[in-house]
Amino acid sequence: MHLAYPAVLAVLLFCTGLYGVLARRNAILVLMSVELMLNAVNLNLVAFDVWLRDTLHTGQALTLFTITIAAAEIGIGLAIVLLVHRNRGTADVDKLRDLADPPSAGQDPMDDSMAAPTDNDADQARRVRRQTA
Repeated sequence: MHLAYPAVLAVLLFCTGLYGVLARRNAILVLMSVELMLNAVNLNLVAFDVWLRDTLHTGQALTLFTITIAAAEIGIGLAIVLLVHRNRGTADVDKLRDLADPPSAGQDPMDDSMAAPTDNDADQARRVRRQTA
C-alpha cells in the first residue's frame, strides 16, 4: 500500500477541520471540525502502522486512545454548549467572549477592574452560610 494516498486524505481532512475551527462561529460546527481533525490523526496513525508493519500495532492502539478522548471531548463539549445555549440563548462563538454574567445596566462593559469586597459583602456571605448550614 502506498503511504501517499492516506496521507493526502489525512491532510485534506485536517485542513478542512482547521478551516472549520477558524472560520465557523457556531460552537457545534467548531466541535465537528475538531472531530474531523482527530479523525485525520487517526487515519495517519493507522496508515503509518500498516506502512511500518509494526508487530505491536502501536498506531492502532493509539487510535483507540484517540477515539476515547474524542468521545469524551464531544460529550463534555456538547454539555457545555447546551448549558451556554440555555443560559445565553445563542451558540455563536463571537457573542460568547467569556463565561461571566453580562454587565449590569449601570456598569461600564469595558471596565475589567474588580472592586474589593466590602465588610457588608462578607457579613452577607456569613449570613447565607449560616442559613444554608
